[in-house]
Amino acid sequence: MAVTALNAPYPARQLTGHLLTGAGLALLPWMGYMAATMPPSKAAAWIALDALEATCLVLAGTRLARGGGHHTAAAGAAALLLVDATTDLLTAAPGAELALAVAMAVAAEIPLAARCAVLARQPRTSAQR
Repeated sequence: MAVTALNAPYPARQLTGHLLTGAGLALLPWMGYMAATMPPSKAAAWIALDALEATCLVLAGTRLARGGGHHTAAAGAAALLLVDATTDLLTAAPGAELALAVAMAVAAEIPLAARCAVLARQPRTSAQR
């Protein structure tokens, strides 16, 4: 169903663009939370990764909503989201931290990465080149 929506006429693509933009903007308060609760050395690395993700998501979303030029940003977002999910899972302590990492990966990071990968693979129109 998500793939169908991504290949649909402009209104569905515009909605998907707004969702990607919203996902990128939603990372901003999360980065603030990490800055306030993590040791500075760890926070810097995670905030940098999330800032790159947010940038790619916002760029892909705004460009998709306008009708093109989203491919590179969507590919970058997909790769960064997969790196984030993998790193979260590999570094999480057993227990609640691992459960949260699995939940985030399954419910947010991997599905969003898949959507971005589908967007990145869409054929470019002559207006997008």
